[in-house]
Amino acid sequence: MRIGIPREIKTLEGRVALVPAACADLVRRGHEVWLEKGAGLKSGFSDEAYARVGVKIAPDAAALYEKAELVVKVKEPIEGDLQHLRRDHLLFCYLHLAAEPKLTQRLLEIGLTAVAFETVELDNGDLPLLAPMSVIAGRIAVQVGTHLLHQPMGGKGKLLGGLPSTERGKVVVIGAGAAGANAAQLAAAGGANVVVFEKRQDRMERMMALGANVTTLYPYEEYVAREVQSADLVIGAVLITGARAPHVVSRAMVESMEPGSVIVDISVDQGGCVETTRPTTWADPTYVECGVTHFAVTNMPGAVPQTSSQAISAAILPWTIKLAEPGWRENAPLRRGINVEAGRIVHPALAS
Repeated sequence: MRIGIPREIKTLEGRVALVPAACADLVRRGHEVWLEKGAGLKSGFSDEAYARVGVKIAPDAAALYEKAELVVKVKEPIEGDLQHLRRDHLLFCYLHLAAEPKLTQRLLEIGLTAVAFETVELDNGDLPLLAPMSVIAGRIAVQVGTHLLHQPMGGKGKLLGGLPSTERGKVVVIGAGAAGANAAQLAAAGGANVVVFEKRQDRMERMMALGANVTTLYPYEEYVAREVQSADLVIGAVLITGARAPHVVSRAMVESMEPGSVIVDISVDQGGCVETTRPTTWADPTYVECGVTHFAVTNMPGAVPQTSSQAISAAILPWTIKLAEPGWRENAPLRRGINVEAGRIVHPALAS
């Protein structure tokens, strides 16, 4: 199969879907791999590194998409990509269509088959292609939130970990999946008092094991409102596979927070779990609403493209190999990952 890896054009997105070593495995299997010129540069991978393992370099996006049968990219296609996509393309990338009705409609009009990384689901419910980027996003959320609490950034001027003679900062994490768990782990390791809201008992137990400065609670609305009100940093990390994230933190809760507090909503890709969330980019990442600084960048891991590209490539390569072979629809996780096909919505959560 001819596999195409385009250059990512989302604002300040530096990732590349497959690193040279992964491409080498595909070439050895007899596939023809094409890379758009410069697609790996921001991740630290030159065109020459790809060419050395047998990858062909396309001079521009038009040439890349013309050659490709299977298009493997990181982020959802935007206008510069959509003009090149065809009905016969098989698209494999993050899509998050529940929060993007206009993009959904465009893909339906094109008529292609699109398999989303975030909805490739194992029999036990795990999401293997979402997990590595969720880990990175969770860690970035704490790093960014800590920085935004600094007074020169408009924050309340609080050091999350505190020190002898001062109070510790308080971090509230909504959800303890891969993103929330990593956010909680980093915040707790930094000395903050951490409250994690989660419904699953097994995840609550893992969060409690992080240390004596971690409390886990069921997300009753009353409890969420109480803990958010006194939080210095709130991190939203709610995910329902393929569906729009529910609003767990209401506008009224945000209004109750102290001025200079910070919200980082990792769930923004799926619409956000905070009512006051709206998508931002790395070029203009924050806004203030209700006196609270909001950070809601839709491609948070794109800030560390070298690490992110290595992680995502390792995660998606086995599935890319399957997609490039006949009979891939017999693979249940990949079949569950189909979002749209031949002009119709396939994934049940997206359809609802």
